[in-house]
Amino acid sequence: MGLFDRLRGSDTPRVAFIGIDGLPFDLVDDNPETFPTLSAIAEAGGAGAIDSIVPPESSACWPVLTSGVNPGETGVYGFQDREIGSYDTYVPMGRDVQATRLWDRATAAGLDATVLNVPVTFPPQRDVKRMVSGYLSPGADEAAHPEELRSYLDEVDYTLSVNAKLGHDDDKSDFLSHARDVLDGRAALFERYVERDDWELFVGAFTSPDRMNHFLWGDYLDGGPHREEFLEFYAALDAHIGTIRAALPDDVRLVVGSTHGFTRLEHDVYCNEWLDREGWLSYEADDHAALSDAAGDTRAYSLVPGRFYLNVEGREPNGSVPEAEYESARAELASALESWEGPDGRPVVDRIVEREAAFRGDHDEIAPDLVAIPNAGFDLKAGFRPRDRVFDPDGPRTGMHTFENAALFIDHPAATVADADLLDVAPTVLKLLDVEYGRTECDGASLV
Repeated sequence: MGLFDRLRGSDTPRVAFIGIDGLPFDLVDDNPETFPTLSAIAEAGGAGAIDSIVPPESSACWPVLTSGVNPGETGVYGFQDREIGSYDTYVPMGRDVQATRLWDRATAAGLDATVLNVPVTFPPQRDVKRMVSGYLSPGADEAAHPEELRSYLDEVDYTLSVNAKLGHDDDKSDFLSHARDVLDGRAALFERYVERDDWELFVGAFTSPDRMNHFLWGDYLDGGPHREEFLEFYAALDAHIGTIRAALPDDVRLVVGSTHGFTRLEHDVYCNEWLDREGWLSYEADDHAALSDAAGDTRAYSLVPGRFYLNVEGREPNGSVPEAEYESARAELASALESWEGPDGRPVVDRIVEREAAFRGDHDEIAPDLVAIPNAGFDLKAGFRPRDRVFDPDGPRTGMHTFENAALFIDHPAATVADADLLDVAPTVLKLLDVEYGRTECDGASLV
């Protein structure tokens, strides 16, 4: 029990939310001995696999998870988005998120929030009691508010995110050691402020599991040389969650949720190379490296992961697809994607999602026209530089994101996790906090 609980009453509902980037529910369900804490939450409350979002990319998932609205409202569709009326692209940061986040609603209701390491939140908000921005922040000093928190991070030499470049080495020893150090440092930060802060809403995000899965998922599935270390990493994560759970007063509800699932990766797939070879995309010069290098006769282009855009007259600066031909061109592209085969003859694409089926809101003008959800094994990249092949089986990563099989655990006896998705997480937390919101302000619904 933290000091603040001993000094105050407990009339106001309180919630601790632990977010995990890329934890598949099946990993927990298949290895209960590795996850005693999460298994205990599942037994005492509600738990299950939930769907992610379209597309299941972390930069798009975190704003959805923490707001309860789709990317058409958040304005963030992936790690890289396109400027309106331009071929320039940018990496979305916190100020690009146009939706109201959980902690904004809590603060507006007069509650205090501590928010630590959530991605796509840089720069840290000064109207939140305590915040450390997550990955893509330039450094811990710039990512933290207030000064006391910055001083603590400097004192412990805090690391914001795992260095993914280490995962490219054949010898994964440095990567494993670094990932574990980042995990433990993140947990120490959470445990410190769970105990010390007088909060009603605590939000903390573990992002190193996503990196672990990208580079060692194959070892886990195939009994590779690092399988035991992989499971030891997850046992440590579960133990850290157990320590946090034990520190919470009995009246604080704990929710643990992840952004997307994982499956085996067999091929990095360079969608723009495929579009080029199929006659949909062309470039002004041979040394192209960005969307802005596309030629005027381009009919379509792609952004990661699996987002496809038509080059529409009046929408793109040099659009070549007349608005009157939009539907027929989109249907033609969808058909080509559906018939696309990999090197082994398997279909690359599982299903095609049209923009109006997945995105709605004030910021859907930059939404992709189509999103291709790939079959397992095909990780859809963009890639604007020239490549000698569309399918690359030789990359260092062995795991890829999936739309299915994200995870949600709610430590509440009345919780039911069924037919749920990422949009339901924020409404569930708001319900537990007893924070009111309009029926149309969230796309999901409470699971309690």
